Amino acid sequence: MTQTAWDDVEPLPVHSAPVPAYGTGSLADLLPTLGAHLGVPGCTAAISELAPADRVCVFLIDGLGWQQLLDHPDEAPFLTSLAASSRGGTGSPITAGYPATTATSLASVGTGLPPGAHGLPGYTVRNPATGELMNQLRWNPWTDPHAWQPHPTVFQRAHEAGVHTAQVSAPAFASTPLTKIALSGGTFHGRLSGEDRMDLAAEQLAAGDRSLVYTYYSEVDGKGHRFGVDSDPWRGQVMYVDRLAQRLAEQLPPRSALYVTADHGMVDIPFDERSRIDFDEDWELRAGVALLGGEGRARHVYAVPGAQDDVLAVWREVLGEQFWIASRDEAVDAGWFGPDIDQRVYERLGDVIAAARDDVVIIASRNEPNESMMVGNHGSMTPAEQLVPLLEARP
Repeated sequence: MTQTAWDDVEPLPVHSAPVPAYGTGSLADLLPTLGAHLGVPGCTAAISELAPADRVCVFLIDGLGWQQLLDHPDEAPFLTSLAASSRGGTGSPITAGYPATTATSLASVGTGLPPGAHGLPGYTVRNPATGELMNQLRWNPWTDPHAWQPHPTVFQRAHEAGVHTAQVSAPAFASTPLTKIALSGGTFHGRLSGEDRMDLAAEQLAAGDRSLVYTYYSEVDGKGHRFGVDSDPWRGQVMYVDRLAQRLAEQLPPRSALYVTADHGMVDIPFDERSRIDFDEDWELRAGVALLGGEGRARHVYAVPGAQDDVLAVWREVLGEQFWIASRDEAVDAGWFGPDIDQRVYERLGDVIAAARDDVVIIASRNEPNESMMVGNHGSMTPAEQLVPLLEARP
């Protein structure tokens, strides 16, 4: 598009982005609320609508956002039947946090901190010590996990407070860096099948007078990325996970509560040039950029020294009607990553941050070939990505 065609563009105001509900209703507030109910020191019941229980299980379904759940009652009859129970019976969702992506959200869940504090503010971010992009889901290149994320998890604090604490997930996650810094504390139990995980989660829930149990299922997200939300493979996974949730709910011991939530939602992006803007083929967007981080709907853009202002101006000019485009300081001041930000985290953020409002992604066809071919995407602050359920079941 020519320069002249963009002369009258009015970029989306940074403060018009719907910032996650940090402190009152985000994923980072869930375990501190449950921990407060269990008497864990230092925990605060930030989600005021939740009633206490002595034994609490959190079942996190990767990729099953609030809007996707409500749009598929036939595939998820059990979970849909719990919709009115969400967020303490208000029938409302909570928010994931920015960016709405797995590594960031799992760290928010486990630490009880927003991204600006725990320090995993994206799918990939620049490591200030090395200048390299760090993939915080795959933990590549290797970085000392506890130096990268030094805060204790809520699970660790609960275990130290005498709460019976357990995680039940796929065996492959037992010793990953992300598990160590986000979900460790108590005992990890690896089980391959979803049914075995549900059964063992129920057993672990009953194993203490006060219990905190976490379990996880990933393939709704996996099928969404590959085939798209509402595809037959995605629908099949939703049907399966619905049966898993019901299986767990039917085994709840006395004085317990089950909370079913997610790390983010998802949107399908068409395969056309208007919807998939290829950074690797766009000289305007590449000008002055040293590294492109984040993911398609939530980009961290790292400028070469001295080019920050120019990169910000160009990205606003080219993308400002479809993305919220902010400088690092503007995003921090607007609270995108939480009310406060640690200095070590501030230095990981892009000089320019781009969050999608429309159904569009910034791909990188040469440097990110696999991610560029995903049908379903997430990361930004739109309702389809941000809103996640907090369904509740009790015996």
